[in-house]
Amino acid sequence: MIQQVAENGVVGAGGAGFPTAKKLQARASHYLINAAECEPLLHKDKELLLHHADALFAGLETAMRCVGAGEAILGIKNKYTHVIDTLTPRLPAGVRIQPLRDVYPAGDEFLLVHEILGKVIPPGGLPLDVGAIVSNVETLVNIGFNRPVTRKYLTVAGAVHNPVTLEVAIGTPLRTLIEAAGGPTTPDFAALLNGVMMGSLVTDLDQPVTKTTGGLILLPDDHSLLERYRRGPRAVARIGRSACDQCSFCTELCPRYLLGHPIEPHKAMRALGFTMGGDAHIAGSLYCCECNLCSLYACPESLDPRDVCRSQKPLARERGLQWRGDPATIQPHPILAGRQTPTHRLMRRLGIDHFNNRGPLQPNPILPSSVAIPLQQHIGAPARPLIADGATVTAGQCIAAPPDGALGAPIHASISGTARITTDQIRITQ
Repeated sequence: MIQQVAENGVVGAGGAGFPTAKKLQARASHYLINAAECEPLLHKDKELLLHHADALFAGLETAMRCVGAGEAILGIKNKYTHVIDTLTPRLPAGVRIQPLRDVYPAGDEFLLVHEILGKVIPPGGLPLDVGAIVSNVETLVNIGFNRPVTRKYLTVAGAVHNPVTLEVAIGTPLRTLIEAAGGPTTPDFAALLNGVMMGSLVTDLDQPVTKTTGGLILLPDDHSLLERYRRGPRAVARIGRSACDQCSFCTELCPRYLLGHPIEPHKAMRALGFTMGGDAHIAGSLYCCECNLCSLYACPESLDPRDVCRSQKPLARERGLQWRGDPATIQPHPILAGRQTPTHRLMRRLGIDHFNNRGPLQPNPILPSSVAIPLQQHIGAPARPLIADGATVTAGQCIAAPPDGALGAPIHASISGTARITTDQIRITQ
């Protein structure tokens, strides 16, 4: 079963895209399904639960057998009562649903594990450290489909006429997604890839969808969020050095700090202006989950503690500043629940609460006549082409694979046509 998952090219459908077959080689007592989908305006996990539950449960059964898990728990926000009511009578034996509060970032796997199992993953650790494995909904659906991963599910939302969740061929250009959502509601717009909190600014609408693309959010070009994402690292450091008043709100609302981890973003900000005690200031940066709550919600000065922590991680690793304490000493903050950030309040702060917050799954997949499939789509080594330039390929055919023994996943043609190979992608044209 693990070999089949590997050959199908299944990776984590969000985040870094860790190869799922590698994860299934571990042993764990609990398998957690992450359906929290905490990024505002995204809906694809909810839609997959409504429309592809059979594939989800088939994939979950395979995953549980591989890792030896005796129980599976699906974590989903309690506001999705219609999804919970639809799934409850269909739950297989050994599977239950855990309703979650509608807070951000409920989908962070450290918070998810604590909410469901009551255990704290140690700093720098993995869910395996507390006997759990976590997969998101789409990853398990892809296992359940038991076919090469050639399609991606994602939500297009924000400043579009018809927010929608789409099934698209991997390699589809982003601009095609905008057309499928009815086009932009404003002539001057920009887009964030994968979410407004942890996403990235799109600089080229012709860039392709990959196995880890989760959403596309359009915003008016003068939206305040875009100004934040356009702020370069030198500006982040200069403004932070001059304006941070060490109020510590960034730390007090940090989800990982509230779990008891040694992360204090206000000290990372302090390191911008003071050189003495530098190691103590930057040590906690390693344990930042980069959820961006500190920058986009907690900070009253609109500074960027997240980006500062992220920039300090390489230096902290270089100096060997890993936490070496006793995991038994890690205790959540006594008022963790009271400091969690409600999603509706976050959306109001971000200035996106007026957008139509929906994303129904469109029944017809988006299959363009030409796709550009990157050879590096997820964590691990880039894939190497297995076909010759100019070859005729068919949808589902394996066209690239990682080097023998290297971490990675094979890549398959998402449409049939003629393949052209460049240094970093394979373009297929019908």
